[in-house]
Amino acid sequence: MNSEIHIADGDPRDPAVRRLLEASHALMQSLFPAGACHYLSIDALCVPQIRLFAARNDEVTLGCCALSSRDGYGEVKSMFVDPAARGTGVAEMLLARIEHEARLLELPILRLETGDKLASARRLYLRSGYKPCGPFGDYVEVPTSLFMEKRLD
Repeated sequence: MNSEIHIADGDPRDPAVRRLLEASHALMQSLFPAGACHYLSIDALCVPQIRLFAARNDEVTLGCCALSSRDGYGEVKSMFVDPAARGTGVAEMLLARIEHEARLLELPILRLETGDKLASARRLYLRSGYKPCGPFGDYVEVPTSLFMEKRLD
């Protein structure tokens, strides 16, 4: 990878983005019981309160993530980086874009749910200033879910 990675608005229905989302869904299904998979479907990502972003290097889509605007906070959703692009800074760039957009929307806090088996994701969030918190929104406490948040002030 090189410095020519660009983060821009993405469309969940775009074939390259859809491929990443489906790979993410398959990974979640392989690691967690059905009731513990909290990913959004392609259609659920196509609503006005969700903005999806894609990381691209030339014409190759390397990763994606979404910001869900909620009442009083934003939620990080659908964060996934192609395995071939991991360790290149793509996830950090995507997360920085989400945080930038949340600040533009004047959201005071970002929250997320991630799986207990996703050690790399946890490390990314901790490195980026996210702290453990309790369940929020419609989530309930389950052993496989970890909840985190970051104040944006």
